Amino acid sequence: MGFSFILLAAGDGERFKSKIPKQYLKIAGKTLVDISINKIKQFNQIKRIVFVYNKKHTKYLKENNLKGVKLILGGNSRSESTYKALIYLKKQKNFKHVLIHDVARPNFSKQLLKNILVNSKKNKTVIPILKIQDALKERKKKNIILNIKKKNFFLTQTPQCFNGSEIYKLHKEKKERYVDDDFSLLNNISKVKFINGEKRNFKITLQDDFNLLKDLYKSNLRVGLGFDVHRLTKGRKLYLGGVKIPSKLGTLGHSDGDPILHAIIDAILGACGMGDIGDKFSNKSKKYENISSSILIQKILSEIKNKNYFINNIDINIIAEYPKLKKYKKDITHKIANLCDVSTDRINIKAKTTEKLGVIGNEKAIASEVIVSVIKYD
Repeated sequence: MGFSFILLAAGDGERFKSKIPKQYLKIAGKTLVDISINKIKQFNQIKRIVFVYNKKHTKYLKENNLKGVKLILGGNSRSESTYKALIYLKKQKNFKHVLIHDVARPNFSKQLLKNILVNSKKNKTVIPILKIQDALKERKKKNIILNIKKKNFFLTQTPQCFNGSEIYKLHKEKKERYVDDDFSLLNNISKVKFINGEKRNFKITLQDDFNLLKDLYKSNLRVGLGFDVHRLTKGRKLYLGGVKIPSKLGTLGHSDGDPILHAIIDAILGACGMGDIGDKFSNKSKKYENISSSILIQKILSEIKNKNYFINNIDINIIAEYPKLKKYKKDITHKIANLCDVSTDRINIKAKTTEKLGVIGNEKAIASEVIVSVIKYD
């Protein structure tokens, strides 16, 4: 069963009052757009993602992971933006189920999305809701307040899932009924499946909301330490941080012997509580013999993303007397940034020596120590 996903990000966010549109603000190097899309992409049932953007925000698009995502220029209102996305999807194959979500709600959990997909198998419409727990009042006039029985009221959230043809028709015919979300277009809710929403899935409307989201992610910050050392020998190539370094000596190892990437892998695994590099890639296994460490780290990144971890920053010490590494630091930084899906400003590399002491000082080995912090986005 295939689903299409519409991610709405065409709003101006006037109440947020920021020079950078809120959907493109970053938390631990990830924009609100990226946080949502990274979660969505982990569901194989979702075959198509449509991202609806504001023309004034075009310059921010390149900073986001929009590979494989269809870009649609938004309209003057939320309803118009949704309808433009639906017009595109109506022309595509497999238009049975459509999820519609506000980019300003990046903190939905993968479990919530999973519950929506599961319930959509037997229901045309699935809406996450929250019961109202606070006292509910209504201001009738300046000095008249009515007390409202809150048991008859609830809050709706996104993502919301609909039958594709049905929600397209409703948008086409009943735009005047639209109030805040697509669920408002439905006349008959007898066939709607309501499921429990999440308090954490709040909407980023004001600066205080964004600050709260940052605080939540800070509480999910974890740190790991990695270390690796390899002997230098003739007849081997030298790879550091995935970059081939011109050298008369290379590192001895079961794989390509890249001490930086090996230390990064161990630091990532430590931060995520997932063991060490030996657990994942045994040096007794022939399939890892002479393998590129870039491949190994990509496997680890895929694993941690499935657990909703993303790298926050990487601090690297390269300990070597030979070769001199100053002119290679920039290339190594860019290579690691690409491999680890993190911006270069969140990677720091320091080249150190041992002042001619020990096997490293005698140009017989290279070592690396790394600290990695990760954040869990779910």
